[in-house]
Amino acid sequence: MQKISADWVFPVSVPPIENGVVTIDDDGRILKIDRRNQHVDADLEIYNGVLVPGFVNTHCHLELSHMKGVAPTGTGLLPFLKTVVNHRDVSPKDIQKAIQKGDKDMQKAGIVAVGDISNKLDTADTKSDSPIKYYTFVEMFDFLQDDWAQKTFDDYSIVLKGQSDKNGNRKSAVPHAPYTVSKKLFSMLKNANTEIGTVSIHNQETAHEDNFFLSKTGDFLEFYKAFQINIDVFRPTKKTSIHYAMQHMNPDHRTLFVHNTMTKPVDIQAAHAWSKNVYWATCPNANLYIENGLPNYQYFLDNQARMTIGTDSLTSNWQLSVLEEMKTIAKFQSYVSFEIMLKWATLNGAEALGFDKEIGSFDVGKTPGVNLLNLKSDFKISEKTKVKKLV
Repeated sequence: MQKISADWVFPVSVPPIENGVVTIDDDGRILKIDRRNQHVDADLEIYNGVLVPGFVNTHCHLELSHMKGVAPTGTGLLPFLKTVVNHRDVSPKDIQKAIQKGDKDMQKAGIVAVGDISNKLDTADTKSDSPIKYYTFVEMFDFLQDDWAQKTFDDYSIVLKGQSDKNGNRKSAVPHAPYTVSKKLFSMLKNANTEIGTVSIHNQETAHEDNFFLSKTGDFLEFYKAFQINIDVFRPTKKTSIHYAMQHMNPDHRTLFVHNTMTKPVDIQAAHAWSKNVYWATCPNANLYIENGLPNYQYFLDNQARMTIGTDSLTSNWQLSVLEEMKTIAKFQSYVSFEIMLKWATLNGAEALGFDKEIGSFDVGKTPGVNLLNLKSDFKISEKTKVKKLV
């Protein structure tokens, strides 16, 4: 049994506790949360700083870890996607080495659960052996070609079957993005996820995405042309892209909309009217890496949106660390308080992935992990803020 104390304890599910104590058993299970004056100091591990639950990374592409530094920054989404698609000449040994390192780096960064996108089976073994809880999203796309839907679904179903479901890991078949999934493939995905779980989809990452659906204009026309994909049959919906996604997805599932860089209040409100199970994953460093922009978080705060935090991949980020994402939010949109960000980084993420009965907050019976942040009593995150994984 361990009794860990710090200047402040943030259980997340209840207000912070000054000079709090987290008591855990040998399996890391929370036994009690109380105050230091209820203990003898000699029985405690006492730290300066703030104790918080383990972080939840709701959006990652672990299988792309070998592509760190390959894509140039600031090019915009479409050139970035071309780089990812065309970068194939990598040995399986190097891919596995990068995946294993990425997983270990996330453990060191205090991450206890990950929502991970997979298009292949490359990460399956690492996930089976990792102490991190993984929710694997096998992402499918047919580039709006109904004729490709069946083969796409069949091929990726093999990938889905081979994904790890050991140690409490979970998996779902999901659409990549509104602009790459036909109505037919959407229908197949909707029917494939018979158990209520989490479904993720990339959403409104660039202005070109909405322009494509509103008026069939913008750079997506050139994108498809470059890959010699005919989209003559596509007709603009005259609504933003998120509406096309919602029209073809199941509102009963927990739905994780990812990136949301261009999402406006009316889009958020429409999604909340569509389903009570909506979550929003923000990946600020990836947004800056690719598009030199961030979502307007005030839009989400004003609409009581349940935000979560993701890192995206090392193709579009400098590291896989939820704390580094929090630093970016604090730097560029500092009106988002530490307490709000922490909920995004822990409990909201756990709820989005359906892991909230086990992790996400310091509640008795949970095994959420324990992180120490070297914060002072003003709780201001800065470049000097560090995380130490204690449990």
